[in-house]
Amino acid sequence: MSESMEGRLPDTQRQEGVLPGMCVVGVDAGATSTRALAIGLDGAVVGRGAAGGGNPNSHPPELAGKRVAEAARDAIAGGGEVLACVLGMAGVSKFTDADVVETYISSLRQVGVGCRIEIVSDAEVAFASGTAEPDGVVLIGGTGSIAARIVDRQLVSWVGGLGWMLGDEGSAYWMGREAVRVTLRRLQTLEPPSPLGEAVLRASLPGRTSTDGPRLANQLITAANAEPPIRLARFASTVSEYCETDPVAAKIVDDAAELLARLAMDARPADERTPIVLAGSVVGPDSPVGVALRRTLAAYTPVPVEFAPDGAVGAAWLAALDVSGPDAPRPRTGS
Repeated sequence: MSESMEGRLPDTQRQEGVLPGMCVVGVDAGATSTRALAIGLDGAVVGRGAAGGGNPNSHPPELAGKRVAEAARDAIAGGGEVLACVLGMAGVSKFTDADVVETYISSLRQVGVGCRIEIVSDAEVAFASGTAEPDGVVLIGGTGSIAARIVDRQLVSWVGGLGWMLGDEGSAYWMGREAVRVTLRRLQTLEPPSPLGEAVLRASLPGRTSTDGPRLANQLITAANAEPPIRLARFASTVSEYCETDPVAAKIVDDAAELLARLAMDARPADERTPIVLAGSVVGPDSPVGVALRRTLAAYTPVPVEFAPDGAVGAAWLAALDVSGPDAPRPRTGS
């Protein structure tokens, strides 16, 4: 590609011609939202931007590229010339399509991003936002799940990330599916639904009048199959809501934590002692699965476990490393 999306700036280009007022920008483009962060080369925040989903796997490339550009535009509004731009997102293989690449480049050029634009995995920006270490594992637990091994801040291998049909163990989708499945098992065996099951039935079959277990089971199967499979992920928050009072929900939480921990441990050699970074709503610091996951990981390994609060922070720091080299300060976000 003439507008290279890969690789790092050669050392001879770093710092050359760098003047006060210049900045770098990092963008974290997700399926539902896009965040951008511009920083000066001293690490100070220049600006922030946000927009709708900017991933071309979830939206038409023209719309996704426009949203990425909108977020970047707002972030760099007061930052002067942009020296480097790193864009992190899931499913970067989409950028093997030259037309998709050109769509994003064109959108970003229109808002003043005239530098080279680098596309990297969301795993790389999440890891960089959670730790300054160059090597380790990042475990992403959101709608889906994946664990990636990072070496020299670049993804070298991964475990999971197979999507809802083949994997996504421990993810929001997996938790939601388990909530429906355990509800179905109880209905089919004439056991009363647990409090979690009652919540699943209320959401899936509003206005239901029947109390017959097998009949309700058939209705729940029909309702679940009438929606896109990924809609099951909405029940993950229901599991979290009931996990302290319903043993059925508590078991789903513990099982999710175990599955995610195994992903993380399988992603690297057994004797490695580098950090593990967690990212995603399911494994947040205060989420039930996140709390259980840290406890489970502690039983497996003594290594530090960090949480990545914002992928845009990691993307911005990777952009700064492109320009300034290994001594680039981390973004001073105040968080």
